Amino acid sequence: MTEALYMKDSYLKKWDAKVVSVKDDKYVVLDKSAFYPKGGGQPWDEGYIIKNGEKFKVVYVGKFSGEISHEVEKPGLKEGDIVSCEIDWERRYTYMRYHTACHLVSNLLFQRANAKITGNQIELDKARMDFSMEDYSPEKLRTFVKESNEIIKKDLPITIETMSRAAVLEEPELARLAAGLPKNLQEFRIVKIGDIDKQVDGGTHVNSLKEIGEIEMTKTVNKGKDNRRLYFILK
Repeated sequence: MTEALYMKDSYLKKWDAKVVSVKDDKYVVLDKSAFYPKGGGQPWDEGYIIKNGEKFKVVYVGKFSGEISHEVEKPGLKEGDIVSCEIDWERRYTYMRYHTACHLVSNLLFQRANAKITGNQIELDKARMDFSMEDYSPEKLRTFVKESNEIIKKDLPITIETMSRAAVLEEPELARLAAGLPKNLQEFRIVKIGDIDKQVDGGTHVNSLKEIGEIEMTKTVNKGKDNRRLYFILK
């Protein structure tokens, strides 16, 4: 299986790797990768795989049967090639800021309204969060966003740890997705925001809250008690 370098270091921008396989001249599997594959509402990373000075642009990254597959725009990479890789950092960093902001807001939704996330989508200029919430009102969501911005000012650190499945099951509040825990995993990555939030997550995050900036709620939608929706941007 591909070693997912982004799981340990979201700030890794460049690294060396070996090409494990190439399918149809464009789907490339590396022995290790910091390219984030599409998943969990976070888009894939873009960037380059470089062989002997020649750049192969990475246009899509997905995860299939445990392997991270990188789609490149032209042929030329071969099994066994030793390559260097680099991420489109501006794109990645934007997603990191939005993802950590989603965690902060989702924590308040969970703590204040017992709401669980039913879906989300991060984009380069906005984010959307879907959640279940019994006592819903746009005013209440606005209050949660305001409280999130006050917490950001504290500049709390974001840290990563791992926990066994058994340990996570003893703390059910760690799993904030309505869908629950993936059935095939026995070890989980835990993302912590200071001492205020701790939850299961596999995405990329900033190191401290001030990197987020300011959260601005732009729209709310009521699609029923299991599908409230909040849109926000970062300033």
